[in-house]
Amino acid sequence: MAQEIERKFLVKGDFKPFVTKQTRITQGYLSSVPERTVRVRIKGDKGFITIKGIGNESGASRYEWEKEIPVEEVKELLKICEPGVIDKTRYIVPAGDGLKFEVDEFYGDNEGLTVAEIELPSEDYHFEKPEWLGEEVTGDVKYFNSMLMKNPYKNWSK
Repeated sequence: MAQEIERKFLVKGDFKPFVTKQTRITQGYLSSVPERTVRVRIKGDKGFITIKGIGNESGASRYEWEKEIPVEEVKELLKICEPGVIDKTRYIVPAGDGLKFEVDEFYGDNEGLTVAEIELPSEDYHFEKPEWLGEEVTGDVKYFNSMLMKNPYKNWSK
């Protein structure tokens, strides 16, 4: 079993000068129940299917399984996904110690939302927080992509 340990933050400043790579991502959910989300995504020119389990108490750790599949299969599966598609650009920003931030800038119904995630070797691993990193939202379900398709950012009272 693969265990994913990550922390999630809002972005409050300009991270783009530090970007080393960017990729457009389109994804949908075959199942969005918290106990087992099943998503399909096109990331650049590759397709993937991913299954994630429910998070632990802190929300930072959960089971994750992912497999590359043909893009054409993802396109077919997107037709039977739950309503709502996530469209975003993912930017990679080095974080030192071989770590990286994945910064997602959303489009469509989630336009205006930008979040950064960092995958860590352990929950208590210390990392430097850049100035552009804002409030931590790890474990806050409204920021899960599977929830953003159901209750997009445009519907939130700001």
